[in-house]
Amino acid sequence: MPWILLVIAGLLETGWAIGLKYTEGFTKPVPSVLTIAGIVASMYLLALAARTLPIGTAYAVWVGIGTFGAMVLGMLFLDEPVNAGRIFFLILLMVAIIGLKLTAH
Repeated sequence: MPWILLVIAGLLETGWAIGLKYTEGFTKPVPSVLTIAGIVASMYLLALAARTLPIGTAYAVWVGIGTFGAMVLGMLFLDEPVNAGRIFFLILLMVAIIGLKLTAH
């Protein structure tokens, strides 16, 4: 169960990271409220997962999922650069996330 909570927390982190773009510096009310709600929910689920998972592992996986998702969505929807180097390092990031899961006790 803590891993499921952690994955959901990471997906919420992706959402609020992308949401930051739409808040325009927290000047737009609806995107700002949604982004803040995503931050709170993501942190809460991370805290629940960290009750039983090592904090270093939980935090690294949470950040990794959020980073991976934000980069992919940025490339797909926000015209961020797509090139072989970025794809290569995204793959390495995913390998690291999976490796952390497989080596957690």
